[in-house]
Amino acid sequence: MADDLINDENAGIERLLEIMRRLRDPQTGCPWDIEQDFASIAPYTIEEAYEVADAIARSDWTELEGELGDLLLQSVYHAQMGAEAGHFTFQSVVRNISNKMVARHPHVFGDESREKSAEQQTADWEAIKAAERAGKAQGGALDGVAVGLPALLRAHKLQKRAARVGFDWPDTSDVIAKITEEAAELVEARDTLSQTEVEEEFGDLLFVMANLGRHLGVEPEAALRRTNTKFIRRFEGVEERLAALGKTAADSDLAEMDALWDAVKEAEKAKPANG
Repeated sequence: MADDLINDENAGIERLLEIMRRLRDPQTGCPWDIEQDFASIAPYTIEEAYEVADAIARSDWTELEGELGDLLLQSVYHAQMGAEAGHFTFQSVVRNISNKMVARHPHVFGDESREKSAEQQTADWEAIKAAERAGKAQGGALDGVAVGLPALLRAHKLQKRAARVGFDWPDTSDVIAKITEEAAELVEARDTLSQTEVEEEFGDLLFVMANLGRHLGVEPEAALRRTNTKFIRRFEGVEERLAALGKTAADSDLAEMDALWDAVKEAEKAKPANG
C-alpha cells in the first residue's frame, strides 16, 4: 500500500511525507538520511531558502517551482525528525501556522474592519506579534530576532525593534554623521590597533550602514544581493571585452580593466530600459 502511495504522482503532500518516512526508516531507509539531525540539516534549509530568492530575483519561474519543492522538503525533513523525537508532527506544524495566520489577520478572518491603511495594518500586526512574544516570556524588545539570520538582515531587524521603543536617531542626517564617525574610527584602527579591533570597528560601520538603509526604506540584505548581481554582470562584461581582444583578466592590468568597466557601465546606461 505504501508503495502505491509513493508511486502515485497525484497524491500530493501525503506522498512526500511517506517518502521522507521511508528515507528515515532505521531498518530500510537511506543511511545518509538516517544519520542526519536538526543541526546537520539546518544549513541545507538556509541554502534552499536562498535558492528560492535567487530564482525569484532572476524571474525564473520554472526554476522557482523546483526550488520551492526543495524548500518544502526541508520542512518535511524537520517535521519527520520532530515526530521521531516526539516533539511535533507535520500536522501540528501545519495547525500551528494556520492558527497563527488566522490570529494575525482578524481583519480577514474575524470581525475587524478591513478599512485600514497599510500603516495601521502593519502596526496591528506588530502589536499582535508583541503579544505573542509576551506570551512566550519574551519581554525584551530584541527577544525573538533569530540568531541564524544573515548578519545584515539581523542588524536591520534588531534596529527596527529598538526603534519601536524609541531608541533611534530622529533624522537620516544623524545616521550619516555617525557613518562618518565610524569610518574615521576604522581608519584609526587600521593604522594603530589590532586586527581584532579593526574587525570590531568594521562591524560597527556595517551596523550603522544597515541603519541608514532602514531610514531610507532600503532592506540592506536585498540591496547587497542586487549589487552582487550587478558586479557579476559588469565584471563578466569586462571579461567579454578582454576576450574580444584575445586576452584574459590575468593578462590585463587594473588600468585596462577599470577602463573596460567604465565602458560596460556606459553601455548599460545607453541600453533601453525594456531592452
